[in-house]
Amino acid sequence: MKSKIQMNVPFQKSRECLLKTHMVEVVILSTALILAGCNKNPPPSAQPPVVSTLHPVAREIVEWDEYIGHLESPETVEIRARVSGYLDKVHFKEGKEVKKGDLLFTIDPRPYQAEFDHADAEHERAISQTELAKNDYERAKRLIATKAISEEDYDTKSKTYSAAQAAVRSAKAALNLAKLNLEFTEVHAPIDGRISRALVTEGNLVSGGVSGAGATLLTTLVSLDPLYLYGDADERSILKYLQLRREGKRVSARDEQIPAEMGLADETGFPHKGHMDFVDNRVDQNTGTMRARGVFPNEDHSLSPGFFARIRIHGSGKYPALLIPDRALGSDQAQKFVYVVNAEKKVEFRPVTIGPIIDGLRVVKTGLKSGEQIIVEGLMRVRPGVLVDAKPPEAK
Repeated sequence: MKSKIQMNVPFQKSRECLLKTHMVEVVILSTALILAGCNKNPPPSAQPPVVSTLHPVAREIVEWDEYIGHLESPETVEIRARVSGYLDKVHFKEGKEVKKGDLLFTIDPRPYQAEFDHADAEHERAISQTELAKNDYERAKRLIATKAISEEDYDTKSKTYSAAQAAVRSAKAALNLAKLNLEFTEVHAPIDGRISRALVTEGNLVSGGVSGAGATLLTTLVSLDPLYLYGDADERSILKYLQLRREGKRVSARDEQIPAEMGLADETGFPHKGHMDFVDNRVDQNTGTMRARGVFPNEDHSLSPGFFARIRIHGSGKYPALLIPDRALGSDQAQKFVYVVNAEKKVEFRPVTIGPIIDGLRVVKTGLKSGEQIIVEGLMRVRPGVLVDAKPPEAK
């Protein structure tokens, strides 16, 4: 037993020596690898990000204020019957355009023709009686000079002649009235425009009236060229326009025509050009707005009364400004900013104050200078102080 233990001790020591030797070799190899790696050249640094830049556009501009309004016809006529009778004929096509003087309706003219003939005959009879009374009066004038007739007979002849003259005037008035009623049996278009549908069809009895009370409405007619656009401006805008007028930066529509532009619901921008010609004389206390009116030509009659439209007018005087694309703007909570590439090709953070959009570009009122480079593409790849490779935007 004793001899066996003595035999195992040398074996255990040799095993420990082998492990220590192996560990030393591993440490030496690792150290050699680390030293070898340190001796290699470091990898090249990353390339600066590529961004697209452009210069702000310097231009003298005028700001525009936009409103919503609706189109109306300058002339809207309700066609009503002036005489009573049966509607004999409708002469127009509904919804079509008519010219001034075109025949629209015919009311049965026969009763009024008879009245006219009767009045004409009465007028002729009155003229004949007047001529007879005149002859008697002339004869009496000669006889009274020689005292051949009494003063009473002379006065009778004179008054008879005066009454005959009055009867002629009365008959003439009745004849004129009968002539008017006969003319009113034909209803003509009072203006050029587009006519509505016939509200009364042929064969129906219509009621007339010169004053319009109780007169039957036959149809309506609206003019088409030009058209009015009515809109309402709020009190704050009105005060701004008054201030601009006092400063001499903007005229008032009360003084002269000012430019206005209009766009319909299905149109982009404001393709229709016109002017403002009317501003109301008071602010509506219920709405706090004042009504104004624009005039727009409609030569092709493509516009119709009743359309809702967008209208814009000058909201400022002319002033120099810088304009940039909206995509160059960033937002930091409520603060707008742009990234500017300086002379060292490094990015600068620049807070800006913006204005409206003019011709697709955003007005920058403060924060930029003419000639500076702003980043329009690649904003997410940069931060202030970073070196960038600035290039012009690619053509699309």
